[in-house]
Amino acid sequence: MGMRPPAGLPSLSKRSRVLLVLALVVAALLLVGPRLISTYTDWLWFGEVGFRGVFTTVLVTRLLLFLVVGVVVGGIVWLALLLAYRSRPVFVPVSGPNDPVARYRTTVMTRLRLFGLAIPIAVGLLAGLIAQSSWVTVQLFVNGGAFGVADPEFGLDVGFYTFDLPFYRFVLNWLFVAVLLAFFASLVTHYIFGGLKLAGRGGALTNAARVQLAVLAGTFILLKAVAYWFDRYSLLSSSRKEPTFTGGSYTDMNAVLQAKLILLAIAVICAGAFFAAIFLRDLRIPAMATALLVLSSILVGAVWPLVVEQFSVRPNAADKESAYIERNIAATRQAYGITDDKVEYQDYQGYGTTPPRDVPADVTTIANTRLLDPNILSRTFTQQQQLKNFYGFPPTLDIDRYDIDGEMRDYIVAARELSSKSLTGNQTDWINKHTVYTHGNGLVAAPANRVNAAAGESAEEAANSNSGYPVYMVSDIASQAAGNQVIPVEQPRIYYGEVIADTDADYAIVGGSQGSDPREYDTDTSRYTYTGSGGVPIGNWFNRLAFAAKYTERNILFSGAIGSDSKIIYNRDPRDRVTHVAPWLTADGDSYPAVVDGKVVWIVDAYTTLQDYPYAQRSSLDGLVEDSIDQNTGRLLPRKEVSYIRNSVKATVDAYDGTVKLYQVDQNDPVLDAWMGVFPEAVQPADSIPDELRAHFRYPEDLFKVQREMLAKYHVDDPKEFFTNNAFWSVPSDPTIDTSANQPPYYVLVGDPETGKPSFNLTSAMVGYSREFLSAYLSVKSDPENYGKFTVLQLPTDTQTQGPQQTQNSMISDPRVASERTLLERSNKIQYGNLLTLPIANGGILYVEPMYTERSSTGPNTSTFPQLSRVLVSYREPPPSNSVRVGYAPTLAQALDQVFGAGTGSVATAPSAEEGTPPETGTTPPVAQGAAPAAPTAPATPPSGTDVSAAVAELDASLDALTSAQRSGDFAAYGAALARVQKAVAAYEAIPK
Repeated sequence: MGMRPPAGLPSLSKRSRVLLVLALVVAALLLVGPRLISTYTDWLWFGEVGFRGVFTTVLVTRLLLFLVVGVVVGGIVWLALLLAYRSRPVFVPVSGPNDPVARYRTTVMTRLRLFGLAIPIAVGLLAGLIAQSSWVTVQLFVNGGAFGVADPEFGLDVGFYTFDLPFYRFVLNWLFVAVLLAFFASLVTHYIFGGLKLAGRGGALTNAARVQLAVLAGTFILLKAVAYWFDRYSLLSSSRKEPTFTGGSYTDMNAVLQAKLILLAIAVICAGAFFAAIFLRDLRIPAMATALLVLSSILVGAVWPLVVEQFSVRPNAADKESAYIERNIAATRQAYGITDDKVEYQDYQGYGTTPPRDVPADVTTIANTRLLDPNILSRTFTQQQQLKNFYGFPPTLDIDRYDIDGEMRDYIVAARELSSKSLTGNQTDWINKHTVYTHGNGLVAAPANRVNAAAGESAEEAANSNSGYPVYMVSDIASQAAGNQVIPVEQPRIYYGEVIADTDADYAIVGGSQGSDPREYDTDTSRYTYTGSGGVPIGNWFNRLAFAAKYTERNILFSGAIGSDSKIIYNRDPRDRVTHVAPWLTADGDSYPAVVDGKVVWIVDAYTTLQDYPYAQRSSLDGLVEDSIDQNTGRLLPRKEVSYIRNSVKATVDAYDGTVKLYQVDQNDPVLDAWMGVFPEAVQPADSIPDELRAHFRYPEDLFKVQREMLAKYHVDDPKEFFTNNAFWSVPSDPTIDTSANQPPYYVLVGDPETGKPSFNLTSAMVGYSREFLSAYLSVKSDPENYGKFTVLQLPTDTQTQGPQQTQNSMISDPRVASERTLLERSNKIQYGNLLTLPIANGGILYVEPMYTERSSTGPNTSTFPQLSRVLVSYREPPPSNSVRVGYAPTLAQALDQVFGAGTGSVATAPSAEEGTPPETGTTPPVAQGAAPAAPTAPATPPSGTDVSAAVAELDASLDALTSAQRSGDFAAYGAALARVQKAVAAYEAIPK
């Protein structure tokens, strides 16, 4: 019986082939179509904002990477297939009629060109698609320069590790991939065409198959030897000792480093053994070489460092790691911008020796003490300044400062933005949502140290009155028309902002045909047509079709509201606009509005970062910057591993036309220098920053939170002390919330110790490591003159100054606070505002905390919102008493008088409110019923013992009356008794001791 020729794979019918081709075309359109549309609309958008050069540079870099890596990897695989096919045996014996290899061989032979090209092309496409995302690595390699800092181990500039080494790794990894794929492609091809036989004891290889596979395997091992060489440099970013420190440790430098060199030599020998198989038929030599490499990797690369670590390092870790901890300390300070030339350390005793009213800097600090908490008052702003249901404010307001009438003062600021998620009823119709309700209306500002006040109110009465609210200064369309703007704004319409971007209406369509009536809502009596430069034209049908596909919205294509002059406004979040035009930057989580030259602009802090700075501590940004505010508001956190960060760029986004400008603010950042080489026209030089804009720059919170976490450890100089953790600090937990989260840093306007003038600082208290006592006080200046200058006040370790958590406990456990809180909680919700830590009195620490009340809701339509009800103050007296005095009153002035004696509260006086507004809390202190009034002026002669005895007797009697009222359950009697106690306490404290 004759043998049947082996059958090929079943072929497809003509109809099936047509359907298959159609399915592939549809799949390609679904995959490629959205990407093409996105690319086209991005090209239009980058042209709108004037950053098309960034778009084209990134696109060209990606395309070149795609082509180069795709061609190299695909070409190597194609060459391997070609050589394997051409060196196939002429005669290939068939093992039997059902030989499966013969079937595949027949299929390949009948579609030789398809398999010979399709496989390399598919591999090349996939490799190119993956590689193009590494455009940052390539551009930094091409444009990166020197840091001017050499590493302590190899003496190479840091630029080699940050710019060059990642690129070498990138090239090496793709060569690994190409050679490995080529090896398997050759192996399979030789197997199909008979060059490799698995039958028999040991199988068989033809000479051509042996040579080709040996060359590829030897090349792979040789590349591994090169990788061992570069591994030596990567040890300087080792994570072996994390979380203690990052960087090369004793084991890395004295065991792993030598192991890498030994393994390199073995890899070269093994590669030679594989290349020797080209001439020798004995495959035992490369097999033995492979076994040697694997065994040495285990013994030399893993076991030997483990032995050194366990038996040499661990018993003497503090001594062995001392030199490497020193390297880590120096590198971390450099990488995070906390070097000694930027951070000034001062000893601070923790108690004052001079009355605050006698220190000019303290007078300024107290007069500008912030009572409004921007993290609490968003709903208050919304209820009192919303105007329309479709306007809104962000969940966290911002703090900025303005010089008005020659006086610097900090303000709580917020743009009144469009909140389209608040639209209801027919307002949600597509036409209304995207063409009528398009913009917000103005900027709202309130002095941070002022609220309206009414005299003679108890805390419970204040909680149910209209006092305790911000004193607003509004710059909007109405105030512009009336000509009474305190902060002059020429164009109050807000088309770009944080709130509008947080909805599904991120785009608005403005403009129409020439002569058409205005459509956009402006006021109840007027409509408006956008005249700014922002927006992408969609007057032509091609652009309309592109954006209809982008947003999958047919109305864009068919709506009659869109005319020849119409434009579409999108990417409206200031942070998103900045990161779109500068994808190499990491944006701060908080952008804030400021009025500059009559325009409302959003200021966005942007960072340059690196992942591997040799010996610098590596950390996750989102873990370092998260605090109690982020947990409550859901603020976006930057998710990135970094070991280097600089706030080298300040960006502005015009709230009306969306114009983005990037300004260089750090001229000593090699990373920014590299990016300015990539995009020469993207970032404007520092000397182009207007002075009015620079006056609104503030030190960014995210960077400060990263740096305070670093300073908590890296203020320590002694590596052995660093190893023990004894001198470390911790970020205190926020005492004003129930959950455990870091206390956020606070912007405060404080008096300069030298001049007494107000200085805008970002500050944070620091407590001892796993303790609650205050250990340090960090502050960094935001003023243009000394911007970025850190001051660290270090408290002595042999005394104990209360930290924020302990201070909060002391204040709320005070009998006056506890008793009044019981009354308030019957019908109110209590919220404690930012607990400010203020250094005063030549060494003292003053804590100030506003207390807000919010009426409990009594019905489904009842709107409640926080109002300032009381101010709490805490201060530690100097030795020998060291007692902690607590002030609790309706005003800061009264609370200060309770703590420091009569007269101190008068320094809390700030300039009077504008005509017709109520007085501020800190200016004219009202005497609230049920609270301690301002202490009387101290008498000229010392009080007699009779006065003291009478005060003590009245205090005892009032406490007895309070106890009786509590037992009786009579709330009216209880309130009267509480008022008597507070008056008695105030009278006693007013007597000079």
